[in-house]
Amino acid sequence: MTAESKAAALPEYEFPFEDSRRLTGANLYFDRPGVVLETRGGPPDAKTIARWRYNIANARDLLMRSQEDEVVVREHASGASLAFVAPIDCLYAATEINEWAWSEAAGPIDQDVLPPHAPGYAAHWDREGALYTLRALTWAEVRPDLIGLIEQAQARQLTAYSDDEALSIGEGAGSEIWPLDALPRPVDVSWHRLHSIPKAVVTGSNGKTTSVRLLAAMARAQGWNTAHSSTDGLYVGGECIDGGDYSGPVGARTLLRRPDVEAAILETARGGLLRRGLTPQRARVALVTNISPDHFGEYGIHNLDDLTQVKLTVQRSLADDGLLVLNADDELLVRHSAKLFERTGWFEFGWFALDDQHPLLRSQRNNSGATCGVRDGRLRLHYRGHDHDLGEVAAMPLTLGGRVAYNLANLTGAALAAAALGVAPERIAQVLAHFGAAPGDNPGRLQRWAYGDSEVYLDYAHNPDGLGKLLEVAARPARRLGLLLGQAGNREDRDIRELAAVAAGFRPDRVVLKDMEGYLRGRAEGEVAGILRDELLRHGLAEDALEVCLQEVEAATRLLRWARPGDVLVLPIHNSEARDAVVVLLDRLQLGQWRPGQPLGGDVEIME
Repeated sequence: MTAESKAAALPEYEFPFEDSRRLTGANLYFDRPGVVLETRGGPPDAKTIARWRYNIANARDLLMRSQEDEVVVREHASGASLAFVAPIDCLYAATEINEWAWSEAAGPIDQDVLPPHAPGYAAHWDREGALYTLRALTWAEVRPDLIGLIEQAQARQLTAYSDDEALSIGEGAGSEIWPLDALPRPVDVSWHRLHSIPKAVVTGSNGKTTSVRLLAAMARAQGWNTAHSSTDGLYVGGECIDGGDYSGPVGARTLLRRPDVEAAILETARGGLLRRGLTPQRARVALVTNISPDHFGEYGIHNLDDLTQVKLTVQRSLADDGLLVLNADDELLVRHSAKLFERTGWFEFGWFALDDQHPLLRSQRNNSGATCGVRDGRLRLHYRGHDHDLGEVAAMPLTLGGRVAYNLANLTGAALAAAALGVAPERIAQVLAHFGAAPGDNPGRLQRWAYGDSEVYLDYAHNPDGLGKLLEVAARPARRLGLLLGQAGNREDRDIRELAAVAAGFRPDRVVLKDMEGYLRGRAEGEVAGILRDELLRHGLAEDALEVCLQEVEAATRLLRWARPGDVLVLPIHNSEARDAVVVLLDRLQLGQWRPGQPLGGDVEIME
């Protein structure tokens, strides 16, 4: 149970921690499962931390894995993250141990506040009573049969994925799954038919979904029945099997357990990495697209260095011979990769950049390493000692004639990752030559419609860096600019204001402010729009240039009604259902030869 759910059960009592959670895979703190607790009320003092460590040392034997003694204290601006390794079959008990250890260390508790049998009550008993209760919780959870099967799989170099309902060994077409209440004996497992599949893990601040879609298309071109997960949903063979945000552990497990899957491309977002850790094991490649400001303030992540460390957690998903593919044009990734190599030293890097003559790429090739970059207007792949010409970048649809640098970076990183995945260079080149020409290739990412001399761009741009790059592509001198603007509720106020500041820098003539449907995340309706509006006014935009319309489809429609010939409209839309509705609307308008300044027509009312 998280701190929030306990607080809901006992609203009159404030627990001395913000959050307490299981880490079901490798994570920011260590390369195995465990638990972590976020303290409340600012950085704790050394004496309290020492007491927590003492309590953990005394309670860890309850988990019957006393040799797993890795304990991590990560102090940060708003407190500390307190984590320790724990076996996968005792993670719920381990969270209770962590909560007791910290609550006891943080100071005396008024036990009269907590009624008997309340959630977390054992954490505030006397020491002997707490340890007795925690031991009982552990014994109720322990599963030696589960641990035995996982150890047998690991001894055979096989992946094993466990959750609250099932255990699976192997992956995709080489997997088998059993309910936890019907686990087989090791001798009854058909070990010979189980195996892993080629898989890639993709993370970064921007470009994740585009890179995932590119990689999935390349893997399909190789002849594999490929699954991919992203913020848009779960896909097998290019067909959506479930919509929604599946950029975390649930999406990865679901696809890796499907018996029809031969390769998997898995988007891995910051939230999933911090809440539960990594699911994929023994991946052939992990790709980090870039690092830019986003999502500060959650789980002790307060700056770009913190965020970079989180994103680089994906290296823990790699097989021993796997490749970590990084953006050489990103200074943070370059700097942190050096520290990462000093700390681990075992895995191989691959570097991509817009310029194939980037010093880091040249050095990498001199040491027989993998690179991808642009030289003389063509995309060049260097892999396993061979050079490959992947084609003219201006002819690749995603680059819009070579002028969209951030999509060129996505193409470059995906090409290098695909080579590491096992896709032949000629297949990579084939996909680069056509991907993005059809609207269904990359829905919601830099889609463009032309109505005479007017243009409409639809994109996912969700942070200041992404919005700025989108507006650089779309904005035109001496042409009116209309913009749809919203932000997720779990961003700090300063991040929301920064997004508005980026928008204001392009001096839009019209801004319609909206909510990101499904992403309020604790904010009241219209609260984020209000912050954006205040910041736009502070940067000098006229009050009559701003309009608030919280529903995304209606907001886009109002911007279209405002437009006149020659205008450029930029529509960052984040809810997938709203995006699909707006795409249908824009397609209908194009088929009807609509021009800005004309009435939209009766069928548009249906879209609202």
